[in-house]
Amino acid sequence: MSIFEYAPAPESRAVVDIKESYGLFVNGEFTSGAGTAFKTVNPATEEVLAEVAEADASDVDRAVKAARKAYDKVWGPMPGRERAKYLYRIARIIQERSRELAVLETLDNGKPIKEARDVDVPTVAAHFFYYAGWADKLEHSGYGTTPLGVAGQVIPWNFPLLMLAWKVAPALACGNTVVLKPAETTPLTALLFAEICQQADLPPGVVNILTGAGETGRAIVEHPGVDKVAFTGSTDVGKAIARAVAGTDKKVTLELGGKAANIVFDDAPMDQAVEGIVNGIFFNQGHVCCAGSRLLVQESVADEVLERLKRRMATLRLGDPLDKNTDVGAINSAAQLARIRELSEAGEAEGAERWSAPCDLPSSGYWFAPTLFTGVSQAHRIAREEIFGPVLSVLTFRTPSEAVEKANNTPYGLSAGIWTEKGSRILDVAGKLRAGVVWANTFNKFDPTSPFGGYKESGYGREGGRHGLAAYLEGGQA
Repeated sequence: MSIFEYAPAPESRAVVDIKESYGLFVNGEFTSGAGTAFKTVNPATEEVLAEVAEADASDVDRAVKAARKAYDKVWGPMPGRERAKYLYRIARIIQERSRELAVLETLDNGKPIKEARDVDVPTVAAHFFYYAGWADKLEHSGYGTTPLGVAGQVIPWNFPLLMLAWKVAPALACGNTVVLKPAETTPLTALLFAEICQQADLPPGVVNILTGAGETGRAIVEHPGVDKVAFTGSTDVGKAIARAVAGTDKKVTLELGGKAANIVFDDAPMDQAVEGIVNGIFFNQGHVCCAGSRLLVQESVADEVLERLKRRMATLRLGDPLDKNTDVGAINSAAQLARIRELSEAGEAEGAERWSAPCDLPSSGYWFAPTLFTGVSQAHRIAREEIFGPVLSVLTFRTPSEAVEKANNTPYGLSAGIWTEKGSRILDVAGKLRAGVVWANTFNKFDPTSPFGGYKESGYGREGGRHGLAAYLEGGQA
């Protein structure tokens, strides 16, 4: 618990009606799957929330055929202004059901309710509103107006509903139909989104949602009826997808892992920088591809930054994700917790000094205290590998050129942060960083009008903004 006393302020579970079991959403209806069922659990308590159908290859084939029929007969020929009406309707329903969506996301994912409520769900609605505006203006996009066809989309567990919006909204705006697979540990908000599609009277087959694990995703990616593959997740799986579609006509966008550098210069606004560092690595328990997991601090202010940072970390409230006071929620799964622990132990074994925020971990569920490592070198695994958890590696530098060299010394290139009072330094350093997104004196700021994506092993293609249309139109380059 925090060093400060506070009164619990739990959000009610009563706003969500979780069914005992869920089927697949194909051709506008929920149906039973041909495969087996799996359980989805609340990572904060290990409580089983529901049983969910696991789609097999025959289910994938059924969904792709439904998507193809909808594309050929209804959605593809539909005028953009008519498609826009459906997207606007979906956006409004998301707003109307925002509390329900936020609570369900928190239960299934483990993230704090204040993040799901104040960040995830509003941004989801904003993406549908934004791309609804593009639906009848595609001739101004620079990528033409011809959709690709059927999009196969596979999304991760860290931002289940937001990643769905990033994928589905631009695809539908451009006239494509969708077969989407949510992560096996967080399927529930995607299935609630399927209900929203029904509520919005979206034509059958335009959106199909298939739950399952890796084999389900593989069947979607490899299905010959899929024209476009969009994936967000690990670099290893991204590489496998790239190999699977090589030699085909399928277009692909991959948003993969990251190991972002957050660079703090000696003239940085310190209080602001510390808040940005905390947000950059501990937001969503560090389950963020673009998390600022490598902190590069100029030597002359390293001690001051670390002192302030530890003091701030000690105030973070870890606990019940449904409590509106909670800052750090549960790790999403036992497997991810094991990964975080393994890499943290490797950091200690390699000689880095570990410090964890003082807090009591709940007796059930998957938990990891906010942690930082000092004395880290670039050779350490914790400086090279994506931990995907609330663990920060701290390195130092002396000059801007050294900061750039260390920031770029990674196979990843998704994002970076710069903290300094000098605008000229921001422009100079940002131009030299090999990262798709560079934030200046802030971190983790997103907007549907702004493109997002990476370089190197962080993938290729862009999502968001006008650039996000390129992946779903014949004239795009993605």
